[in-house]
Amino acid sequence: MLKDRQIGLHKVLVWDASTRLFHWLTVGLVIGCYVTWRMKWMDWHSWAGDALLALVLFRLLWAFFGSETARFSAFLASPRAGALYLARVLRREPDRQIGHNPVGGWMVLLMLALLLAEAVTGLYVANDVADEGPLTEIVPSVIANLITDLHSYFWDALLAATVLHVLAILLYAAIIRHDLVTPMITGRKRLPLDRKPPKMASAARAAFLLGCSALAAAALATYL
Repeated sequence: MLKDRQIGLHKVLVWDASTRLFHWLTVGLVIGCYVTWRMKWMDWHSWAGDALLALVLFRLLWAFFGSETARFSAFLASPRAGALYLARVLRREPDRQIGHNPVGGWMVLLMLALLLAEAVTGLYVANDVADEGPLTEIVPSVIANLITDLHSYFWDALLAATVLHVLAILLYAAIIRHDLVTPMITGRKRLPLDRKPPKMASAARAAFLLGCSALAAAALATYL
């Protein structure tokens, strides 16, 4: 800590525990969905998909009611801001970014959209196969087949976005020398002394929103 002060840095809590848990649980569940699909453990695959849907719904709520760095209002920048950021990103400037950078913010939105689309179409496909969802009986077969195809297409798009995300992290580490992984594990980041800690939402709020998300995911699993 004293060494950081001497070079003009201090550790700032930039990611709350809820955001970090969402991130790593999502990684685990996506891997779990892939493994259970390959092994044809379809019951486990469905359960993992349900859990993933609940997590994504929670993250969307957290983007409006959560900690400062987790909110859309904090990290969704204009396309112009993203272009300006990309124009200077390779200059190896000191890292002053508290939350997501302008480009990373749009990647978060893309990943959330793909995860939501994959989870929702997966619910319908599972219910269609098991004949459990009340809506499956009234949806035309053409639409049902389209949803099944979309589930596959969304998975391919999610895989491509994930690869791009990992490559960006490696680029930052190897060329720009910014560590994006450690802060998502510890929550803390070394930043200049003039960078103030963002406001953090409470764990009680996160628990309430997660409960609401779980109920919404259960309702969707029942009625789709």
